[in-house]
Parts: sequence; C-alpha cells; structure tokens
Amino acid sequence: MRETMRAVVFCGEGEWRIESHPPPQLHTEGDVLLKVERASICGTDLHILSVPPGHPATPGTILGHEYVATVVEVGSGVHHLRSGDRVVVDPNITCGICAYCRLGLSNMCENMTTLGIFRHGGLAEWNVAPAKAVHKISSQVPLDRATLAEPFSCVLHSFERSAFVPGESVAILGAGPIGLMFLMLYKAAGAYPICVVEPVEFRRHMAESLGADAALDPSVHDVPREIKERTRLGADIVIDAVGTLLPEAIRLVRRGGRIVLFGMNVHAARELNQYEATRSEITILGSYIQRTAFPKVVHILEAGLLPLEQLVTHRVELEAIGEGFRLLRAGEAVKVTVIP
Repeated sequence: MRETMRAVVFCGEGEWRIESHPPPQLHTEGDVLLKVERASICGTDLHILSVPPGHPATPGTILGHEYVATVVEVGSGVHHLRSGDRVVVDPNITCGICAYCRLGLSNMCENMTTLGIFRHGGLAEWNVAPAKAVHKISSQVPLDRATLAEPFSCVLHSFERSAFVPGESVAILGAGPIGLMFLMLYKAAGAYPICVVEPVEFRRHMAESLGADAALDPSVHDVPREIKERTRLGADIVIDAVGTLLPEAIRLVRRGGRIVLFGMNVHAARELNQYEATRSEITILGSYIQRTAFPKVVHILEAGLLPLEQLVTHRVELEAIGEGFRLLRAGEAVKVTVIP
C-alpha cells in the first residue's frame, strides 16, 4: 500500500476537490480495510454538491456511498470475512439500540450515519467500513453490476412495500438509474403494462430498450390520458422516482391504487388537493433506503437475473470525476461509474 491515496472530498457548499490522503487504518476490532474496485456517482452526491445543497453532508468527508471492494485486512473481532473477499457495502450505519432499531425499523434509526456522506466513503482507493456493513459477493459478478448493489437494495425495498401482484400495471415517473431499475425489476416480476414518463429522449429510448411498454414525453403526451388508455382504469402502482411528482402521481393511479414515493428532494414544495386521494382511497407509501434487502440483492446480482450493468453509460477514472458530475447534471448519462 502506498503512503498516500487519491480521494474525492466534499469541501463545503457546492465545493469538492481531489486530494491526497493517507490510506485509512483499522480503528476498531469490528472494522475491515477495503480496496475499492469500482464506485458510482449517485444523485445524492449531486444534491450534496448543489447550491443550496439538497442533502446534508460533513465537509472534509470523502464522498461515495455506492461501491464494490476487496477486503484487505480485518479487525480482530471479524470472523465472517477474510482478505481477498469481494464485498458490496451498505453505507447506512445504524446503532441497533434506539427505539426504531429495536422495533425492526433500522432505516428509521435515530443515530444513523452514512459512509460517503458523514463518514469517509468509497470515492477513493481504500476505505474502512464496519464489518457489519459489508456483504460478500461473488467475484464473478461484473464490477459495474456489483457497484449498483446499494441503489438496487433501496429499489427492492420499495418494490416490497408496493405489495405488487403479477399482472398489475405500473407507471414510473423518471427514467434515471432508479426509475430504470424499477422498470427492470417490475418487468421481471410480471408487470403489464409498464409506462415510463421521462422528458429526456435518450433515457426514454433506454427505457424502451429495457422493456417499457410505453415511454412517454410529458412535454408532448397527455400522460394521464395515455396511461388510462393503456390500463383502462389508471395504473395499479405509480412510482415517483423523482421526488417532486406526487400531484402527477395522483392523476395517474387508479382508484384504490398505490403510490410509492422514492425520490427525495428537500426543496420539493407542491400544492396538493388531498380530496382525490381520500375520495379514491389511494394508498401513498414513503420508502426510505432499505432494511433487509442486501442479502436478497446479492443473490439477484449473482444469479444475473437483472443485468443492471446495462444502466452504466459512462466510466471515468477518479481524476476525471468532474466530467462524470457534468454528464449527470446535463442529463447526458444514466449511470457513471468511477475507477479509483
């Protein structure tokens, strides 16, 4: 291991830079030292770097909460991992003892912290993580696919909350990486039809290539009419993968249907007439990160059931991560992975 490593560091509102840092070392007997193999840029990273910021983060923190790595060293208290294991990382570190953790709602933990946001993360050559946060994954899984384990775990959690039944119709608002993961998952599970609403043309084309039954441009199409024509009553399930579209979702879902709110935007403030939600007995479900999805995600990725690597449109070296940020902000990429 070299004396220094390169890392992408959050420096405060709208600011980041690539710095040289000493490689991390184990701090507790429950830690593992990881060599990062591949990381990816999340929409949350862009929110952190926005002005004003759309998500909090700790200045001085190495960014990156979506990554796959190889174990280099384990603490004395770690017995389920060894050097050479490939792992994916659940970056949300929960306390296990607060009232919500004890209720089994660990994603509501009152003392949660997050690698790559409040603690050093994976946009670097090496990283230290608690052993409880990492999950072994086969070295046969393509790196780009393994890198997407964390966002896909959140999607799987939302999917489970939607109580989907095969044959139900689904409308997905937004065809970024999250919306496209929903598309792939619902398609594999037997949803029909699946309608995707997305203003960016190349993302609509990607949705069609991944099996969307309709990819609608909201600036051109009368989306409520189009979806009702395809579903007769309206969609059984509507996914807001953007985080600002609840009023639109209410107009697309059938009476008695379900809306899942996945996307997050701290600045979202929309007027909403709740009469229709009450009159039509619409179920509105929030969905935040995940609780128990990671072991299932590992199995899905190892089995190749969903080729998530198809969502990766660009790969950049760590030193060129600024280009990755630019591509995503400009809507010219779906998912960008980073080679440290």
